[in-house]
Amino acid sequence: MCGIAGYIGQISNPSDCLSQMAQAINHRGPDNRGIWSDERASIGLAHARLSILDLSSAGHQPMHSTSNNYVMVFNGEIYNHKDLRLELESISNRNWLGHSDTETLLSAIEEWGLEETLNKAKGMFALALWDKNSKRLSLARDRIGEKPLYYGWVNEQFVFASELKSIKKFPEFNNSIDRSSLALFLRFNSIPAPHSIYEGIHKLEPGHILELHSDSKKLNKYSFWSVEDIYEKGFMTQFSGTPSDAVNKLESVLSNAVSSQMLSDVPLGAFLSGGVDSSSIVALMQSQSNTKINTFSIGFNAKEYDEAVYAGTIAKHLGTNHFEKYVTDRDALNVIPSLPEIYDEPFADSSQIPTYLVSQFAKQKVTVALSGDAGDELFGGYNRYVFNEKIFKRITKAPILIRKLMSKTIFSMTEENWNRLLGRVMSKRFANIGHKLYKAANVFSSKSTRDLHFKLVSQIHNPTDWLINSKEYKTIFNDVTERFVELNTTEQMMAYDLMTYLPTDILTKVDRAAMSVSLETRVPFLDPDVIEFSASLPIKFKINNGVTKWALREVLYKYVPKDLIERPKMGFGVPLAEWLRGPLKDWAESLLDEKRLHQEGFFNVEFVRSKWLEHLSGKQNWHHQLWNVLMFQAWLENN
Repeated sequence: MCGIAGYIGQISNPSDCLSQMAQAINHRGPDNRGIWSDERASIGLAHARLSILDLSSAGHQPMHSTSNNYVMVFNGEIYNHKDLRLELESISNRNWLGHSDTETLLSAIEEWGLEETLNKAKGMFALALWDKNSKRLSLARDRIGEKPLYYGWVNEQFVFASELKSIKKFPEFNNSIDRSSLALFLRFNSIPAPHSIYEGIHKLEPGHILELHSDSKKLNKYSFWSVEDIYEKGFMTQFSGTPSDAVNKLESVLSNAVSSQMLSDVPLGAFLSGGVDSSSIVALMQSQSNTKINTFSIGFNAKEYDEAVYAGTIAKHLGTNHFEKYVTDRDALNVIPSLPEIYDEPFADSSQIPTYLVSQFAKQKVTVALSGDAGDELFGGYNRYVFNEKIFKRITKAPILIRKLMSKTIFSMTEENWNRLLGRVMSKRFANIGHKLYKAANVFSSKSTRDLHFKLVSQIHNPTDWLINSKEYKTIFNDVTERFVELNTTEQMMAYDLMTYLPTDILTKVDRAAMSVSLETRVPFLDPDVIEFSASLPIKFKINNGVTKWALREVLYKYVPKDLIERPKMGFGVPLAEWLRGPLKDWAESLLDEKRLHQEGFFNVEFVRSKWLEHLSGKQNWHHQLWNVLMFQAWLENN
């Protein structure tokens, strides 16, 4: 895992510029730094290396191809690079200098070209490739977006980097904040590709290649892989086996993915929460290892947020070398001042705090950690997948006026009061019923199942009410394009989450938290074969009689007794509402100061202040929405 950066343009001191850009992302690759430039071609590349495969100098970047025509900087891992080497060796003799996947990738690009190589490669990556002959720069990002890649224009010079902090080191960076991106941030907790918080700077979408010739300012962007194509292929070649066949096939493809991602020349382990996804990954890791796998979990003293006891039970059963740490509220609160620097761009999923803490803890023992991310999106883990269609059919039976009255009734009580009123009589599936009722109240006006999904994944439903002089960019949720028409509504939600929520929130959260402590994370569920099998799997094998992730659970039950797994889904949360009324009150008040908000000129001051005062009084819980505002304010203060 590494950090990359570079530019095409005329600057006075390329070496100093590239060195500063690399230094800004040193946390992504503290083991080695390299720069390369060609002033005649106006191109510069920088690389910060975290050595994982081939720890020798043979893995140094920027790396030149054997023909010397290509120069590349690469961030990521290609898990099947040994297979690619064998395929290349079957074509012609190769004089390998080392055993890094970067060298394999460069040789493959020379043989097959960039697009075909990326379609053959299984891995996570962001890369920049300079073709000396054609004077063309190509940027590429992996299929789902595990690795970040920003690009854009600064004073008419083209720049790119793994993180914005590197781009901001480019001479005379002064790009303005994009108010429409800010509106998206308030809605989604994060800013989806292709947008960024700055005007003129973009994120490259997952599965895309971007090309730019040094003598032109015209960008050519195209996809080499898409979720839409995979689901279309899956629909055309739908799995037709028995339930037992489905479970066995899933076990096989996931085992292969886990095996390939255990390749490392440095210590390796896994995050373990005790839930279905992480437990499945750890079970398959341990079944393929002759030594005990290192596993890591953190716990909280507050029972409703503590998963460590479940993780410990799973670890004991599987026989892993388990490390557990209980963190205090103070440990968690101490992370908050660092969040703007860690996340580089406004980001407000509050599980960023425990994610950072477990990454920091794991880094004490390992350099690589496998995670269970993406299991929910691929195999049907979220409650909204179970209830979406039923909810929509029921709410649309009532006239809109009745639905609005229902919303008003729900909002008349705080989430805590609903929890106290209904919590004792509801099933465990409905833990934190107050929060779920608030979500339901926000979706009563839905016009379609896609609109319902849009509202369910929106943290703030009316972001422009919170802002001044702002419009909101359209997203795939509210554009006119019809997607996944061959899928039922639940499958459509899963596909949309794979394209949006997973890369924009989950993968961003984990990448920034882990890389801030120089820890590489890997996601076996995002192996292309696993994704393709998931797309071909009928919904009945994902959600069966209300049981989420049915096939994945059946795989896990081969390794772990069912009674150790069956419990309500907890998530990875913190007591944010209480913190904002307690230990974070003064910090929040300073960021939401009325005079300050007026001077900065982004927010509707009266609106934001009213929400803050309502929250402090306990009249309503606005902690999720206020956290978005606070994370932008903290980021703004830091930038």
